[in-house]
Amino acid sequence: MKIDFDKGNGLVPCIIQDDTTSKVLMMGYMNQAAVDQTLADRRITFFSRSKGRLWTKGEESGHYLDLISLTADCDSDTLLAKVKPHGPVCHTGTDTCWGESNAPSALSFLAELEATIALRKSSPSSDSYTSQLFSKGINKIAQKVGEEAVELVIEAKDDNKELFLGEAADLLYHYLVLLHAKGFTLEDVSQTLKTRSR
Repeated sequence: MKIDFDKGNGLVPCIIQDDTTSKVLMMGYMNQAAVDQTLADRRITFFSRSKGRLWTKGEESGHYLDLISLTADCDSDTLLAKVKPHGPVCHTGTDTCWGESNAPSALSFLAELEATIALRKSSPSSDSYTSQLFSKGINKIAQKVGEEAVELVIEAKDDNKELFLGEAADLLYHYLVLLHAKGFTLEDVSQTLKTRSR
């Protein structure tokens, strides 16, 4: 990765983004030494302009930022670091330096669930229900989706919110397993829906 430090007198801004939620958490500055240490330790290290030294985020609070990826923009003078935060990021105690919540959205949780399902498929675990489903084959997985769909329809005729949502969650989970068993994801389904919305 080529970084143009000359424009900023040896420093470049680094935008910090949560890899799971995509929320922008903060911005700091890095010099070459900060970049090198960040890549070596896999934890975000900045150059503190006020302290005049390298500063690893979380070195005092314990709220480290684990590095997932580090990329430069098209001009090579700004960095984007995707991270996994450990606790609030701002020194004021908020999740972000703009006072926003960094709670995962429903959609980002579905992405996490899909990642877990994919992991259980590629690296089976004997105590995992998902792995056991994959081991039983496509017919059993499809059968479970059918069973859960029927149970959801039955609950839809009643007024028990908790039972209805429970069956809806069961159906969605088994549907995701079926998608992965067939080699597809929600993104593939989303693209199909987009073509129909025209």
